[in-house]
Amino acid sequence: MIPTYRPDGSALSDLIAVLAPQVSGVVVADDASSCTSDPVLLAAAERDDVRVVRHARNAGIARSLNTGLSAAADRGARWLLTVDQDSTLPADHVDGLLASLGAAEAALGRGSVGAIGAGGLDDVSGDVGYPIMWESGIPTTHEVFQTGSLWSVPDLVALGGFDERLGIDGVDAAACLGLRRLGRHIVLAPEVRLGHAYGTGTQYRILGRDVVSTGHSPERRESMVRNRLRLLPGEFAESPRHAFRTIRRVTVNTVLGATVEKNRWENLKGSARGLRRKR
Repeated sequence: MIPTYRPDGSALSDLIAVLAPQVSGVVVADDASSCTSDPVLLAAAERDDVRVVRHARNAGIARSLNTGLSAAADRGARWLLTVDQDSTLPADHVDGLLASLGAAEAALGRGSVGAIGAGGLDDVSGDVGYPIMWESGIPTTHEVFQTGSLWSVPDLVALGGFDERLGIDGVDAAACLGLRRLGRHIVLAPEVRLGHAYGTGTQYRILGRDVVSTGHSPERRESMVRNRLRLLPGEFAESPRHAFRTIRRVTVNTVLGATVEKNRWENLKGSARGLRRKR
């Protein structure tokens, strides 16, 4: 499924063209784009293998992801592939994920995998990867970006779907946390990569680590901080190490936004607003 908001016509068309032969069907769920997106979405809907759902009210990516999850569940599908509108996939993306999934289930047991993601992303700022934990020779991690990842449909349905209260930020992290609580593994496909624009980021090397300055707006920074804090108690209970890693990442991103990006003062105020509890 592809969640969209004000999609670029050529980019969406190219993504569908690459994606459609790899899956049993494509759902495009649009998050209340304006009428200027009508031609793009109508063109997508003309394909027999694409279903376009247009929501009347903007509610964030989680609601769109759940539209795809419902469609997958209705089809009796075991796996849901979610792909952002600004990602680019190779023609063998799904085959690569399924190959790693087969190896993981052979080693860890059928039904033991909750999600499987690409081994890394080729972001506009450079390479983005994940910390790896090895389980019976299988590379696993705590969370993956939702774009380009396969999700266990029965497990996500058991969790109640993606958390729509989060809107945009942390939706994939919350899903991975829920899957780990179910005892599922979050698996990586080391040989699989995809292109993605994670904000308008720039990478810096600090104390021997590559970190991304995302270039997000003050409003997004507020959402990112607030949602990560909302997930933090559950993360600490499940994995203190990952929780500390998350705190470090959010802190570094906040510092970079207030020191090296544009609108530094506004970025800092946005992050500070995220510290306040929102009803």
